[in-house]
Amino acid sequence: MSALHLAPTSPASERSAPGIPPARRLAAVPATDEMSAGHRPADAPPGPRPTNPAGAGDNGRSLRIAGENREVCAITRGTVQAAIEVLAGTRPVQQLSRRLDQRCLASLQHRAALTRRLAAGPSPTAGRLHRNPVVRSVRACEVAAGIYEASAVVVDELRVRAVAVRLERSNQVWRITALEIG
Repeated sequence: MSALHLAPTSPASERSAPGIPPARRLAAVPATDEMSAGHRPADAPPGPRPTNPAGAGDNGRSLRIAGENREVCAITRGTVQAAIEVLAGTRPVQQLSRRLDQRCLASLQHRAALTRRLAAGPSPTAGRLHRNPVVRSVRACEVAAGIYEASAVVVDELRVRAVAVRLERSNQVWRITALEIG
């Protein structure tokens, strides 16, 4: 993998209005061995070269949080997709028993039963509830050590839904302790 370096372009190639100096533009060029060793090219702007913009002590923690955030978003995406499929009747609720705690699992099972009862009713649109659900986006935020809250946007044939999730880590396993489907 090659590194890139920003270098000024030649002002001769720039055109500007008479009396106004040309704007200084930067272009990405491949870094040479001198640049990667810490030497500055002759045309580089003066000043110290930042070696670690996040700070030396924070780098490990920020990488851990970024990794956890991606993991939580992936878990949330899969679990929300599965939960909506449970409501649609295309997935058994027992498949979520490892990820959801008992209270969330019972609540989801109860809501799925109510949704099936509504779909069997006389309403023409009730049968299309939760059809072809797609999780559009997921956002997660750490609220305490080992506890995240996430939100997801789910689109189905009839409407757009918001889903809120609370994940807690216990014994190195993420479990969902709150699941609210709008």
